[in-house]
Amino acid sequence: MSALTGTICWFEDLTNEDVSLVGGKNASLGEMIRTLKAEGVQVPDGFATTAEAYRRFLRENDLDEKIQSRLDEYRKGEKSLHQTGDSIRRMIRRGDWPEDLAVAIREAYGELCRRGGREEVDVAVRSSATAEDLPDASFAGQQETFLNISGKAELLDACRKCYASLFTDRAISYRENRGFDHMQVALSVGVQKMVRSDKAGAGVMFSIDTDTGFPDVVVIDAAWGLGENVVQGTVNPDDYLVFKPLLDNRAFNPILHKKLGSKEKKMVYARSAGQTTRNVDTTAKERRGFVLEDEEILQLARWAVVIEKHYGRPMDMEWAKDGDSGELFIVQARPETVQSRKEAGVLRSYALKESGEVLLTGLAIGEAIAAGQVQVIKSASEIERFEEGSILVTGMTDPDWVPIMKKAAGIITDHGGRTSHAAIVSRELGIAAVIGTGSATSELKDGRKVTLSCAEGDQGKIYDGILEFEETEVNLDDLPEITTQIMLNIASPAAAFRWWRLPCRGIGLARMEFIINSIIQAHPMALLKYDELEDKEAKQRIRELTKNYDDKSEYFVDQLAQGIATIAASQYPEPVIVRMSDFKTNEYADLIGGRQFEFSEENPMLGFRGASRYYSDHYRAGFALECAAIRRVREKMGLANVVIMIPFCRTLKEADRVLEVLAENGLVRGQLGLEVYVMVEIPSNVILAEQFAERFDGFSIGSNDLTQLTLGVDRDSAILKELFDERDPAVMATIAQVIRAANKTGTKIGICGQAPSDYPEFAAFLVEEGIDSVSLNPDSVIGVIRRLAQVEKRVKD
Repeated sequence: MSALTGTICWFEDLTNEDVSLVGGKNASLGEMIRTLKAEGVQVPDGFATTAEAYRRFLRENDLDEKIQSRLDEYRKGEKSLHQTGDSIRRMIRRGDWPEDLAVAIREAYGELCRRGGREEVDVAVRSSATAEDLPDASFAGQQETFLNISGKAELLDACRKCYASLFTDRAISYRENRGFDHMQVALSVGVQKMVRSDKAGAGVMFSIDTDTGFPDVVVIDAAWGLGENVVQGTVNPDDYLVFKPLLDNRAFNPILHKKLGSKEKKMVYARSAGQTTRNVDTTAKERRGFVLEDEEILQLARWAVVIEKHYGRPMDMEWAKDGDSGELFIVQARPETVQSRKEAGVLRSYALKESGEVLLTGLAIGEAIAAGQVQVIKSASEIERFEEGSILVTGMTDPDWVPIMKKAAGIITDHGGRTSHAAIVSRELGIAAVIGTGSATSELKDGRKVTLSCAEGDQGKIYDGILEFEETEVNLDDLPEITTQIMLNIASPAAAFRWWRLPCRGIGLARMEFIINSIIQAHPMALLKYDELEDKEAKQRIRELTKNYDDKSEYFVDQLAQGIATIAASQYPEPVIVRMSDFKTNEYADLIGGRQFEFSEENPMLGFRGASRYYSDHYRAGFALECAAIRRVREKMGLANVVIMIPFCRTLKEADRVLEVLAENGLVRGQLGLEVYVMVEIPSNVILAEQFAERFDGFSIGSNDLTQLTLGVDRDSAILKELFDERDPAVMATIAQVIRAANKTGTKIGICGQAPSDYPEFAAFLVEEGIDSVSLNPDSVIGVIRRLAQVEKRVKD
């Protein structure tokens, strides 16, 4: 192959040191083939034209001065961006191949066909710029890719089109804004054997959580067919989340989350009207089914870890599955350029200060809030009319939209997933975006004022009107060190990753009922006794919720396990204390199908709740589902840092009965390291603390209920609100008493109630009394740490 020297490089001969020769994309492909093949990472074979080949093409077609002249006219304002780009691209597409370059490309293609054992192998032809895929700049999507190219003539034409795409409008604009010299950037063309993902599926993968920067997960998006639909945001893909630290243990399945996407279309091969690909509607079966099996998800995640470790930084990858062979491949890998560049010591948070009507929901991209006037732009041809500072509403975006995305206060799309173009660019620009709403372009009209919130978990919300919100910034580098264990109160799995940078050691309260209420939505007994449901509307809603589950109780276990696992992963290996369900009867009744299985109580706050439900025939089968979810998280997913906590346990006899029911459901205290805590929220828990300590591994003080029952004040009473105060001497004396009992018996004790978050002086009191841990709302952590540092110093002195 010596005749190809200087023009063609085979991927296996390239390394990351060859960016100036073949661009970032092709250098990365070569690097993976050379170094990661031994670790099982599969990359399709191929070759690259060199940057020098591009420069020769320009020189021999006398294009250098002509291109520079057009760019000068653009800078002077004599020509528009569109006129400039269009003119340059036409000149390049009309250029003739120097004969030796054409021969080299044809011969290399012939060799690739021989390697593939076919007369004309189908290839992907991708652009790879020499200033592309750098750790501090993302040129993703700015140049063109051509799929299902076969034959030497078609290949040469696709290569020429790749050269022309170096001067797309968005590429010119990006280089201008970033200070790259247009004429110093060259383009290499990667010619890679196609993976027949048109017969299977493809997608995008990140080795970091793209919205929060949480480093211990792999995010995978998947859709049927060729991967362009995922990248472009044409479809709402499946979304998978995998926990990296447990991937090496083959006994575990650390898939934290699997969300089914609608996947309305798929891109397949075509050979008509000059098109090499086309979009077709997916079947009902394809929409209902996951693209990847669990083992395939885990395989991709393991590759992501291998690739990230090799490159020494978070990575953005594209993958494809071959429908003929069933094999998985990595077809691209580049550095992740948003979260990995954020200041590690700075934490920004946003919070709404008022509420409003929710108009639409979708995927939250980032964690910011934006407000403004809607402007619906349905086509890139209309972008000139976009007004800076508006909320851009559109079906989807591609790189042509970047110039106006920069001017938008926020972005809302009908389609797309977490790794779509709109999502990636919004993160890079630091703009709040809600992706995949389904109907924003039809439901939101020009001029309507809205507030776009991505600060409430992974579900982004579009509120009617301009709502007041606040942004806070905290520097974590100057926080004092303290000995008291600071933990977090977390309700939403979606919010858990947002706070990973806080200096906390575990979660002191994860509320199971939040997952049941907001995600599962249905009463567990209504799922177990679905055929006996009398409420037809409830039956229909449950049928819709569980449509992808043959067993409706499995829906409850699976969704609950995913929610708990996500929360547990956010603080692994620190303890994560999950409180078993603590709904009151009226709250259970409000779940779908719940009214048939609950009864009316005069005072639900003091009624059939907490521990009393778990061994009762009225709910025992529902509690078994909760236990099954805990076992799945600890034993199958491998998150053994989950501690379970029993709420509202009134008597020692009740404690014994609950422990028996736990054991019957495979949750034996001490077995496989399982710890069982009890909430201290009833005076009997304090009075008999030493006896409760014989039955449980730890105490967690629920200061809200304990205050209510110590003072005899309904915590929800507006009339008595001035009497409800955790700082009342009686309440503080009660808490001091149980802390002393816990310390005497060597039982762990913490607090998960609201008081330490609201009152720093209350947190100080707890430390002075000798509490082991304080669990706080995330927004209170910084202030309480600073206060406790002073208290600890005073106690020590």
